[in-house]
Amino acid sequence: MTLFVSVQLILLLWIIINGLLLPRLDRPVLTIEETPAVSVLIPMRNEARNIAGCIASCKALTYPNVECIILDDHSTDRTNELLVETIDGDQRFTVINGADLPDGWVGKVHACKQLSEHAKGEFFLFLDADVRFTPDLIEQALSHMKKTAGLISGFPHYPLKGTLAHFIVPLQHMIIFMHLPMPFANWTKWPAASASHGAFMMFRAEAYRAAGGHEAVKNSLVEDVHLTRNIKKAGWYTRLTNPTKTVDCYMYDNDRDVWNGFSKNSFPGIGRRMTLGAALVIFYFLFFVFPLLLLPVSLVSGQMIYAAPFVLSVLMKFSVDLVTGQKKWLALFTPVSFALLIALLFYSAYLDRSKRGFSWKGRSYQ
Repeated sequence: MTLFVSVQLILLLWIIINGLLLPRLDRPVLTIEETPAVSVLIPMRNEARNIAGCIASCKALTYPNVECIILDDHSTDRTNELLVETIDGDQRFTVINGADLPDGWVGKVHACKQLSEHAKGEFFLFLDADVRFTPDLIEQALSHMKKTAGLISGFPHYPLKGTLAHFIVPLQHMIIFMHLPMPFANWTKWPAASASHGAFMMFRAEAYRAAGGHEAVKNSLVEDVHLTRNIKKAGWYTRLTNPTKTVDCYMYDNDRDVWNGFSKNSFPGIGRRMTLGAALVIFYFLFFVFPLLLLPVSLVSGQMIYAAPFVLSVLMKFSVDLVTGQKKWLALFTPVSFALLIALLFYSAYLDRSKRGFSWKGRSYQ
């Protein structure tokens, strides 16, 4: 048990150090002396609920040299109608209708590829419709865009709605802090040490094109990660930041969307590798679920050493939630969160191996 606790302490220290090394987007590292053209690119498919908030955030942008291009990807709700009403003639905005989805393409990836073809900026800022951001988002992002950087991204703050969202959505930060060696991610061009979030990605247009753009990852369900790796392979650095003071992402409205969304990404996100999936299941169970099972042993035996693993697992989650501005009490439910994550990994692997595929926004993918 002493060895087990020692390993947990090392893991806690690792998570804390990674959090300290992750640069905050709201703390500029460069002075912006020029205002290069920036294209804000937003794909939308059935996003009627998000249009008011998304367009309001775009209209509030303080950066002077910006165009906002929105692609309506065959929406069946009031997306197009509401876009026209909400934009209300603002000349910074352009709305385009998406082309039919070709075989072999993921819907969002195809939409982003079309957006890039209409963009005129030196920088492409891809945003999801469910993000809201501070007016100085572009200034902040550019202040982190060193000359050798081809991409700036980061995992946003998540306002939570619904039971599953509380338990699962914040684990995105936890997984990054735990698995990604931050120095290798931000200070090397090693593709394996790559992470980004598709809801907020700013590319240098030159680097985006050199990496093949979205066309190079046309069939990927985790295109953000694969794009990041391609940017590094093309000879550019990428920069993962902590944008939780600047960008909010309202990812899911209900428990069904949470489950379907994470089922779509979980197994593909680890390269559909069964051995890696099995290793992660063992790791998550051992260090985050098993400690809860040891609590009764501590109570019965009176030996506090058996309670230490649970306390340390909670501290790991708490340290991440503290840095990312998430609800602190959620750390007490760390075992529940990881038990659900394990279930998602199993289900995602089942969908893949059974050839049932993954469904999202009315489309199916293998």
